[in-house]
Amino acid sequence: MATDPSPQIPMRASSKRSNNSIHPVDVKTPPVRTPTPIIYREIKHFKKWIPWLVPAFVVANTVMFIITMYVNNCPKNSVSCVADFLGRFSFQPFKENPLLGPSSATLLKMGALHVKEVVDGDQGWRLITCNWLHGGVFHLLANMLSLLVIGIRLEREFGFIRVGLIYIISGFGGSLMSALFLQSNISVGASGALFGILGCMLSELITNWTIYANKVASFVTLLVIIAVNLAVGILPHVDNFAHIGGFLTGFLLGFVFLIRPQFGWVSQRYAPPGHSSSARPKFKKYQCILWAVSLILVIVGLSLGLVMLLRGVNANDHCSWCHYLSCVPTSRWSCNTEPAYCSSTQLGSQVNVTCSTNGRTTTYFLLGASSSKIQSLCSQQCS
Repeated sequence: MATDPSPQIPMRASSKRSNNSIHPVDVKTPPVRTPTPIIYREIKHFKKWIPWLVPAFVVANTVMFIITMYVNNCPKNSVSCVADFLGRFSFQPFKENPLLGPSSATLLKMGALHVKEVVDGDQGWRLITCNWLHGGVFHLLANMLSLLVIGIRLEREFGFIRVGLIYIISGFGGSLMSALFLQSNISVGASGALFGILGCMLSELITNWTIYANKVASFVTLLVIIAVNLAVGILPHVDNFAHIGGFLTGFLLGFVFLIRPQFGWVSQRYAPPGHSSSARPKFKKYQCILWAVSLILVIVGLSLGLVMLLRGVNANDHCSWCHYLSCVPTSRWSCNTEPAYCSSTQLGSQVNVTCSTNGRTTTYFLLGASSSKIQSLCSQQCS
């Protein structure tokens, strides 16, 4: 007798002859446990901020430029202007200001950095106000576009308080270094603060090295960007000392303000109840060392620089080669950017202007020549 090797599976069925059909018995299935929903909490150490301070800085710099051009009033104070249809907002002649902006006298009146005014006139506030002024439209556009590109990303990651402090303190550090080395020229622009943002991005990458994935590529890219921008500073009429001072200040401040806790400590702190693991430190030892050293260097460096400036120290007397950091003379350009000085004689409507630098003399015929118009002519004569 043949046997069926397949196992016999018992099945119960109920028969209902009324319709000659077989129905399986209803089997009670056990209740299915639904998994506990995972509650995601935003970790405050890595939260994303809504950037508003950096755009506010851009608006403030733009408004200050408009006010500066209103005060400049080129048609009233100069013989000729660029873009006359703008009225009192028109620009100084290209020979005087190739950046499409106001005169040096106007910038000085609005708060440009000038060492003589800071030291002899007790106007230390110029170390701050010069960062909110710009020499022209091209100068303003270059700085503000760069600030938007790099500043918004940084504010989104670290918030407005830390980014705002780095921007302002770096601008002060750039002004301080500029005043110590370039004592005969006026200086304006947010370049020092902008380079401070670049510097803190580099130090942030270094101090938070272990939490980044493509760290080497990011490091090399950032170094190339910084090197290119600093190389541009060796051209004449560019204040590279402000760039270097702002960069160094921002680089140190990045170790102080942009330090982040390690992922191990964060995951331990935000672990669900009942999860046990060995205690981990919030920061690595090298992060703490960099934080302490950088904080000391920033405080000592800025304090020492300010004391030296107010005592009238010229840093070039202690560093004979440092002037090459701001401008390297070549056969194509000169690094002599001394302000223009002229002697003038006036007889009726005839004005003779002689540049003391190159000895060039030109005769102009002007009705009611004011001192501001003569200074404008002097700037063109010596350029």
